[in-house]
Amino acid sequence: MLMTAALVATTILAVPGSPAQARACPLDWYCHWVYYSDSTYTTVVGERVTGCPGDSSGWGVRSSHQEYTEFPC
Repeated sequence: MLMTAALVATTILAVPGSPAQARACPLDWYCHWVYYSDSTYTTVVGERVTGCPGDSSGWGVRSSHQEYTEFPC
């Protein structure tokens, strides 16, 4: 049941356009950003994660070519 709820609540968003403005992660949600080098979305150049308690980590660079996923804790 919890797995189904997480899958239903998952949002995947490809954001084209200008310099990377990361979406704010809602309180009590797990958020994951993957940044790509260009619009082909084949080469990952960075990643960022915000965990349920609000802790954040990441590596690489941010770009305007990104995928964003979130689901409730």
